[in-house]
Amino acid sequence: MTIDKNSGASFPPASEYILDNFEPIDRIAMLVLNRDLGEILQRITSALKASSPEFQAWLRYKNVTGSDIYIGMNPLRRHALTRTKKDIKSIRHVYLDLDHGGQEALNSVESSSAVPKPNYVLTSSPGKFQIVWKVEGMGLREAEALLHAMAWECGGDPAATDATRVLRLPGFANKKYETNFFVEVRKESAQIYHLGDFKLDIDSQDPPRYNHHEGAKRAGSSRANLSQSEYDWAFAKRALARGETPEEVIRRIAQYRATYKSDPLYYARHTVMKAAKLFRQHSSTENKKDGRRDSKEEVRSEH
Repeated sequence: MTIDKNSGASFPPASEYILDNFEPIDRIAMLVLNRDLGEILQRITSALKASSPEFQAWLRYKNVTGSDIYIGMNPLRRHALTRTKKDIKSIRHVYLDLDHGGQEALNSVESSSAVPKPNYVLTSSPGKFQIVWKVEGMGLREAEALLHAMAWECGGDPAATDATRVLRLPGFANKKYETNFFVEVRKESAQIYHLGDFKLDIDSQDPPRYNHHEGAKRAGSSRANLSQSEYDWAFAKRALARGETPEEVIRRIAQYRATYKSDPLYYARHTVMKAAKLFRQHSSTENKKDGRRDSKEEVRSEH
């Protein structure tokens, strides 16, 4: 399937997209991320307000001034102030993030008998797609097992397998690149699906980790099986060893993980503080070793 604005398919505006995926009273998370400024704003509000002309105008202003715009795909509890798993009220969507393989990868999903016809296909940037299915009757654990299984089966991003994940909001520019790319969406189906509509084995989830970015780094690489958190941990230790300040490392990790983590600043601070503590302990140990070596050299030189 090629997304073509001249095909006659419908391309709903952002406000219509929101209200087609949520009830007006649903509380949803909107994420506004400015990578240049290191600014992360999360607004939890009703779907009705998020789709209002005033809120959409604010999103357009933030987008024009450099921010990427994202939406959480599962509604939150009535008094939720954060976007954590315990805040999720119900599972309304499952999704697949195809950031490699281009049109061929999308065609493979479209023709697969393992997954039903998607409700929406977003073109998030050239050759990259986000696929969305409306669902009902799933619990959190079932949904995340299904997300893992789809990523494993269809070659999707294994990091995009969290029920708190945010996806791009169509109609807004992707600001990650030098040239703006306006996120397009195509509606494929109005069906609401159930777990049995996905012909995947979720009993064996979590599936084995793999790194599809490099077709996967083979067995010879010690990094091939690292988790997302382990990569961030390793990055923090390297950055601190280079002399970067903890606050700068926190900012960079929070920015990079903003769309993956429900509270990226807390996650980044926790990761960096642990890495900093270990780095200080390691440095102290090395200094003591150097002191002992210097003492031995002095003793030898006196004799």
